[in-house]
Amino acid sequence: MRALAVTDRLFFAETELNQQKVKNLVTSALNGSDGGELFLEQSWEESFAFYEGRLQSSPMSVSEGFGLRFISGEKEGFASSGRLDMAALQNAAKAVRAIHTHGHDAAISVPRNRVIRPLYDTQNPILAMDNADKIKVLSDLEAYIRSKDSEIIDVRLSATTEYQAIQIIRADGHRVADLRPLSRFGVEVKMSKNGKTEKRGFSFGGRYGYKELFNEASLFHAADEAFRQTLVALEAAPMRACSVPIVMGPGWPAVMIHEAVGHGLEGDANRKGKSVYAGKIGQRVASPGVTIIDQGNIADRRGSLNFDDEGFKTRENVLIEDGILVGYMQDQLNARLMGAEITGNGRREAYNKRPMPRMTNTFMASGQYTPQEVVASVKDGIYIAGMSGGSVNTTTGRFNFAVTEAYPIKNGQINYDQPIKDMTVQGNGPEAMNNVVMIGNDSKLDSGIGMCGKSGQSVPVGVGQPTVRMDGLKIDGLG
Repeated sequence: MRALAVTDRLFFAETELNQQKVKNLVTSALNGSDGGELFLEQSWEESFAFYEGRLQSSPMSVSEGFGLRFISGEKEGFASSGRLDMAALQNAAKAVRAIHTHGHDAAISVPRNRVIRPLYDTQNPILAMDNADKIKVLSDLEAYIRSKDSEIIDVRLSATTEYQAIQIIRADGHRVADLRPLSRFGVEVKMSKNGKTEKRGFSFGGRYGYKELFNEASLFHAADEAFRQTLVALEAAPMRACSVPIVMGPGWPAVMIHEAVGHGLEGDANRKGKSVYAGKIGQRVASPGVTIIDQGNIADRRGSLNFDDEGFKTRENVLIEDGILVGYMQDQLNARLMGAEITGNGRREAYNKRPMPRMTNTFMASGQYTPQEVVASVKDGIYIAGMSGGSVNTTTGRFNFAVTEAYPIKNGQINYDQPIKDMTVQGNGPEAMNNVVMIGNDSKLDSGIGMCGKSGQSVPVGVGQPTVRMDGLKIDGLG
C-alpha cells in the first residue's frame, strides 16, 4: 500500500492529473482492446566516479512521463509523453485508437513544463547520502587499494544509483504501483609490471540504495577482487585455439546461458518462429539434469521486480526442466497469441518504450556433484572463472563470448599458477546445453551487474549457475 500512496502523491497530488478521471479515461480508451495499460513513471538517477582523489559527479537527472498502449490482435497502438496532464493523456488516448486502426506507432513529444522537486521520503536512496560522505568512503577505499602495490598506476571507482516510481493502470482498470531502487558499484585497477600493463575490475549491486551499496565488507571485497584479477591478468599467457572440455565456475559465467539460451526462450521470438527453441515444448533440448529457471521475485536482486512493466506479479518460471523444454517467458500480448500463461516478464526500459518479453534473473539450478568432482572429471581442459560480453543469433543459436579469467585443468586439478588470457568461447546454444556433462551443487547468482539489450532497450538482469562441465565448445585464442 505504501507504493500506491507514494505514487498517488507523485502522479496525482503533485501534477495536473486527476486519479479518477485518469482511470476512467484509460478504461474508456482501451475498451474493446485485447489488453494494454497506462504506465506512469518518475525516475531519479545519479552517477559518479572517483578518480585521482576527486569525486566527479553527474548532475542528478529526473524524468517523468507516461506511455499508453492499446493491444488488438498482433498490433499495438502506443503513445507516450513527458508531460503529465489530462490534455496530453487525452491526446494519447485518441492516438492509440487511431494507431490501432491504421497499424502504425506514434509518440507524443511534449516538453516538461514543471520543475520536479524532491518529493520522496528519506527511503529514496539518492537522497540518503551527501557528497562529503561519499568522498570520505571512496577516498579511504582508493588509499587502501593503492597501499597494496607501488606499481598500481590507476584506480577508478564508480557508482550509479536509481530510484523509479511507477504506477500502472491496466485495460481492465486494475491498478498497481512499485518503488524500485537500483544501484551498482565498480572498482577498476590498472597496473604495470615487467613491461606489461593490464586493468581489471569488479562490480556489484542490487535493488537497494547507498546504505547497502556502501557496506564496508562489500566495498573492500570489490577492491580485493579487482586487485587480484589485475595480478592474474599480468601473469596470464595467450591461449591457443583448441576444443577441449571446459568447466565454468559458478555465478557470472552464466552470462553465456543468458545469451545462448535465455533470449531464445522469450515468447516473441518463439511465436514468430525466430528461435531455435520454437515449437519444441515437451522436447529434450538439454542434457538430463539441466534445469533453467527465470525468477523475478528474488529479494534485492538486480533483475527482480514486484510487478513487471505491464502490472503483473513476477514469479518463478521453470523454462527447461531436467533437459526438457517446458515453457517460455511471456508478456500479455505473446501469451495470449500463443495460448500460454502470462509469466510476469513484460519489461520496458522507460515510460516511452513498449514492453516486450524479457528475462529477469535467469539461472541454472544446482546438480548433484561437488565442484571438486566436476573439475576432477577433466583430464585436460580449461576452467573459466570469468566472462565478459558476447553475442548470440537467436535464430541459429550461435554464440561467441570473451573470457576474462581462465586456467588450465591437468589431471583433474586447476593450475592456478598458469592463468590464460586472450580467448573466446564459441558454440551453439542447444548443442552446448546437450553437451553438459556434469552439474555442480553450488548454483549462485552473479554479484549484481547485468544489463540486457534487446530491440534498442536495456534493462537490468541477473544471471547464475553452478560449476558446470561442458564439452564440445570451440576455444579461440591468440597463442
